Amino acid sequence: MRYMIMLYASQRDYDEMAGKVPPGEAVWTAGDVAAMGAFMEKFNQELVESGEFVDAQGLAAPVHTRRFHTRDGVPVVTDGPFAETTEVLAGYTIIECDGFDRASEITARLSECPAPAGAQGRAYADLRPIVDSRADLEG
Repeated sequence: MRYMIMLYASQRDYDEMAGKVPPGEAVWTAGDVAAMGAFMEKFNQELVESGEFVDAQGLAAPVHTRRFHTRDGVPVVTDGPFAETTEVLAGYTIIECDGFDRASEITARLSECPAPAGAQGRAYADLRPIVDSRADLEG
C-alpha cells in the first residue's frame, strides 16, 4: 500500500529559514536549516535502502501559491499566502510499505527532525493512504 506523508509549515517558517526576518526575531538559524536538511536526506536514504521510498518533494513558500475555485460559475484565482491559513503543505513523502502501522512508524520518526525550540511545537505531519481507484474510496 502507498501512503503520503504530508509535512506542514507556515509562511513565517519559510521566511525565517530564508533569513527574511529582522535579526533577533528569527527562530531558525542557518545551522538549524542545515541540520533539518541533513536529517531529511538521511530519512529519505534509509527509506530508499529499505525499498519503501517512492518520492519526496519540498514545496515553495506559500507566498508563491495560487488558489483556484469557482464562484457563481466563474473561475476565481487568489494569490497566496492566505491570511486564514497558518500552516500550509510544505512538502511530502510517498512511501510504499506493508500497512498503516508501518507507515505510522515511519512518519513518527519525523519527530526526531532537529528544529529550534520555537519551531518544534509548530511542526506536524499527516499520514494518509493513497487510493488507487474509486473502489478504494468505498471501502
